[in-house]
Amino acid sequence: MPQRPRLDDLRENEEGCVRAPTTERKDREMDIQKMISEELSVKEKQVAAAVELLDAGNTVPFIARYRKEATGGLDDEALRRLSERLTYLRNLEKRKEEVRALIAAQGQLTDEIDAAIDAAQTVTETDDIYRPFRPKRKTRASVARERGLAPLAELISSCAPSYNPPIEKAAEEYVDEEKEVPDVRAALAGACDIIAEEVSDNAEYRQMIRSLTSEWGSISSKLSGEDGDGVYTQYYEYTEKISALPPHRYLAMNRGENEGALKISVEIGQDIILNALFNRAIADYRSPAFPYMASAVTDSYARLIAPSIEREIRADLFDRACVSAIGVFSDNLRHLLLGAPLKGKCVLGYDPGYRTGCKLAVVDKTGRVLDTAVIYPTKPREDIAGAERTVSALIKKYGVDVVAIGNGTASGESENFIASLLCKLDCGTKYIMVSEAGASVYSASKAGAEEFPDFDVTQRSAVSIARRLQDPLAELVKIDPKSIGVGQYQHDMKEAQLDEALDGVVEYCVNAVGVDLNTASYMLLSHVAGINAASAKNIVKYREENGEFARRADVLKVPRVGARAYEQCAGFLRVPGSAEALDNTGVHPESYDAAKKLMKKYGYAESDMRAGLSRLRSEVERDGKAAVAAELGIGEPTLDDMIGELEKPGRDVRDALPAPQLRERVISLEDLKVGMTMTGVVRNVVDFGAFVDIGVHQDGLVHISRLSDSFVKHPSDVVSVGDTVNVRVVEVDTKRKRIALSMKSE
Repeated sequence: MPQRPRLDDLRENEEGCVRAPTTERKDREMDIQKMISEELSVKEKQVAAAVELLDAGNTVPFIARYRKEATGGLDDEALRRLSERLTYLRNLEKRKEEVRALIAAQGQLTDEIDAAIDAAQTVTETDDIYRPFRPKRKTRASVARERGLAPLAELISSCAPSYNPPIEKAAEEYVDEEKEVPDVRAALAGACDIIAEEVSDNAEYRQMIRSLTSEWGSISSKLSGEDGDGVYTQYYEYTEKISALPPHRYLAMNRGENEGALKISVEIGQDIILNALFNRAIADYRSPAFPYMASAVTDSYARLIAPSIEREIRADLFDRACVSAIGVFSDNLRHLLLGAPLKGKCVLGYDPGYRTGCKLAVVDKTGRVLDTAVIYPTKPREDIAGAERTVSALIKKYGVDVVAIGNGTASGESENFIASLLCKLDCGTKYIMVSEAGASVYSASKAGAEEFPDFDVTQRSAVSIARRLQDPLAELVKIDPKSIGVGQYQHDMKEAQLDEALDGVVEYCVNAVGVDLNTASYMLLSHVAGINAASAKNIVKYREENGEFARRADVLKVPRVGARAYEQCAGFLRVPGSAEALDNTGVHPESYDAAKKLMKKYGYAESDMRAGLSRLRSEVERDGKAAVAAELGIGEPTLDDMIGELEKPGRDVRDALPAPQLRERVISLEDLKVGMTMTGVVRNVVDFGAFVDIGVHQDGLVHISRLSDSFVKHPSDVVSVGDTVNVRVVEVDTKRKRIALSMKSE
């Protein structure tokens, strides 16, 4: 057996990920990397390279974009999965060593236990092994041991073919009034308590019961309290096999229980468990000890094992449901953040309201606030004439191209008002309904107050509504992702797990698009690889005090932005006006020389690059990518990315997406008829379908069964947030404000 490491051979980095171990642990580290390779279907050398880069402190976006040669082209998603699994397995190894050390300290570490610890695949399995050695609070079994009943328990557990004297007679030796064992019955009961605990602490038995329950058990829910709105009606009397329970359904049931409406339980036929347990825990059914063993084993399961396994099963169900929901949320968020911006348009942001009025904010094509106002076209004032004068004046004065109306309270009346006014003006201005999810959160946040200290919260909301139309990414990064409204049960998730996943999505999107160093807010900059919140604020402060950055490298003048941070962030920063044309591309400064050699090779000047080198790819392919890459001293993946950047410098990956759908007329819920075909935009994708905005202030649901003519495993396989889709109205419930839609051909 290889030499065991010391516990301090495992180090934790700032992010909580266990750092690479010392030489003594290299064999185990290789095992971990091999396991990751097999699980993710990635070559071992790719895993090794990625691990080395991660351990060196490189960010995932940087590795994915600029170290493709080393990792074999692993993308952001693959690298994040690898990183997560690496962290888990290293922490598992750390836990194994802790358990091994704790058992050894008790002088009870055997070769068998040592091998079992090595074989454990999860933290749960590792903890099962430690369970018998874990310091326990006072239990019925510990009391029985204190009373000297352990030998009697051992006698019964042996399940001998015969006993001489009989078990009952042998138990008389243990009757002791001073030890509170008044009679044979009490002695036998105490011995059975010891046996029950030993059965409960057996790792093999627990794993077997856990597997059987997961495979054959069911989750049941019953009404147990108030459910005023009937939200959980379908779960009042509900049962489904654990193995078949959809993640979103368990989250719904779990929320119902947390709100006091439902009671959830794990159910499985006791005979299934006891038969399996008897076969393993009782050596001989014919032994005179059988009745006592049967009683102890039954008690062990009912009193000790079943409640524990139920908690574990439910925790596992919740964890798996969280993983699924977070995956859906992450995918939705990615598509939302990468939604097509409405560039080059002057936008009037409109935050609807009643008593306090509707707040307006005009922002120019760069997002700069030009003017604000408050109008009262809705109840109680209904000053429509005054509101028309104010909006008309703003549209004419600033040449407003689009009115962006928030879809919250009073949005219906506001849409009617704006649509009617635009018809009267006949000025070519359009309008669009914009989700204002999270706008109020941003408005009341510290970030909102810092950006607009002189605005009240509603004025900030109007600005946010306008800007999220112009550039969804730049505006939505200011908002807690959980408040954006594209998830399912996001407020029920494990907060740390959800935050980590969503931060990864935001980081991916920001770095995929790139950031203008001279216009980006500190909130946007803080999501660039290698830049934290403090550095981002320093960049903005430096920009305000010293003027615009002339080139990328000038960011090195900013406090707390050193060479290491610059290496990670440089490729994702853009400086459109730089004298160095490559500063407005995704070409990393480390590859500037290679890029210039490439242009020179094919007779291009830097001035040519600003318009885009449209013929460059075909010229390189003519000579062979491998040969050109070798000549430049770079890898083919780097060359390929370089060509893409030189073809379209300053390109935005979002430009290829469909532009936001602008409107000219109003449609109400009452206007809808079954059979109508309409065009809508997907607002949210969940496990059971997709919610589509068809312009009536209430999103319609396309159930998963109506998404396609063919079988759909998950809605995300068919649609994504932001997609424009054609739908047919199949049901309208005006009372409950529910719309059922279909994307099927019939």
